[in-house]
Amino acid sequence: MERTTLRRRALVAGTATVAVGALALAGLTGVASAGPAGAAAPPVSADSLSPGLLAAMERDLGLDADDARSRIAAEHRAATVAAGLEKSLGASFAGARVSGEKAVLTVSTTDASEAARITGAGARAEVVGHSLDRLEGVKNALDRAALRTAPKDVPVWYVDVAANRVVVNAASTTAGQAFLEAAGVDGGLVTVARSAEKPRALADIRGGDAYYMNGSGRCSVGFSVTRGTQNGFATAGHCGRVGTTTTGVNQQAQGSFQGSTFPGRDIAWVATNANWTPRPLVNGYGRGDVTVAGSTAAVVGASVCRSGSTTGWHCGTIQQLNTSVTYPEGTISGVTRTSVCAEPGDSGGSYISGSQAQGVTSGGSGNCSSGGTTYFQPINPLLQAYGLTLVTSGGGTPTDPPTDPPTDPPGGTWAAGTAYAAGATVTYGGATYRCLQAHTAQPGWTPDVVPALWQRV
Repeated sequence: MERTTLRRRALVAGTATVAVGALALAGLTGVASAGPAGAAAPPVSADSLSPGLLAAMERDLGLDADDARSRIAAEHRAATVAAGLEKSLGASFAGARVSGEKAVLTVSTTDASEAARITGAGARAEVVGHSLDRLEGVKNALDRAALRTAPKDVPVWYVDVAANRVVVNAASTTAGQAFLEAAGVDGGLVTVARSAEKPRALADIRGGDAYYMNGSGRCSVGFSVTRGTQNGFATAGHCGRVGTTTTGVNQQAQGSFQGSTFPGRDIAWVATNANWTPRPLVNGYGRGDVTVAGSTAAVVGASVCRSGSTTGWHCGTIQQLNTSVTYPEGTISGVTRTSVCAEPGDSGGSYISGSQAQGVTSGGSGNCSSGGTTYFQPINPLLQAYGLTLVTSGGGTPTDPPTDPPTDPPGGTWAAGTAYAAGATVTYGGATYRCLQAHTAQPGWTPDVVPALWQRV
């Protein structure tokens, strides 16, 4: 299978043609400090998930509606616990993943004495030989080598937290070893696996809707965003360059690309004109729209669904975080590898887990008839790169801290770098606040200055 980005071209003489392009970084974030696995996140109510998302999970994951709700709630709790343990374990943290229909959380550490801390938080402990920092150091060396010269016949590499190794997928063992030598990395931490995968970018204001670039190619909207008073949407960088004009799903003038990076990353955002109103929604393609409530990143093994203008809704699971993939145009780093299928025109479209935005479709291999592998660019680094705010049902999530955050904030339990669940309470400056939507706190996002996130009680 060819590994490319997919961008849907306009119809020419009645025939659709597909040009090779790129499918358009997420850390392990969750909510609040580690505690009992069943106590961190509120239950998923019967009305909080769209019928379209539930139907797609039943089709692709074999889960009925009740099982899907239970799994999403368990995965959200797992993300909460994993985030707290990553922070408390520090240098010994070696990754987290969920498995099985009940989303059992496993957290790995290099320090056997930390096993009790992990099990006390409600997770399964696994003692391994290499920390996540060490493995990501190897992967970063591979990324730097790829920036110098894109590796030949090496489509993908990533940290496999379950195997506690870096995996390099290559067309041949010789190609994989040549890449390792060029990067000067420790081969003892790397597994070279034979692979015929050939990802490509999927290039074809509501997530998943079609839009058209300069009147020709088609891609899909990722998520509605704002920057100050300017409305727009996040999408894939390979879909257009700065200045590329867009028309919307209704073929009316829409806006233009304000920022775009590809290759290296696959991120972009489009500023829209006054005729377009951003909504915290993802197109359910006839099964009801999905509401976007936040952008808490899911962990490895979690379920995830994708909306795109070619194939609509499809679901699968997150396989690896922080993956690097080589398209014909160059290497992309920091994408997430999934078992979800996609096809040309789906590029830029929405990836969502439950109600939490995950990223925009980048590229992949295969199709939605025979199955495939697809990569998404995580949404939080995209928002931070361009100073954007995600439009959510709670009114938006700040992504730009104030230019002069306080260096000596008032006392309290609130802390930057902590992931908070909706409903969590903190103290700050002598007052108590309740979290309105899930997020990971950044410097300057103190409860007293971000009413979209915190309510004083």
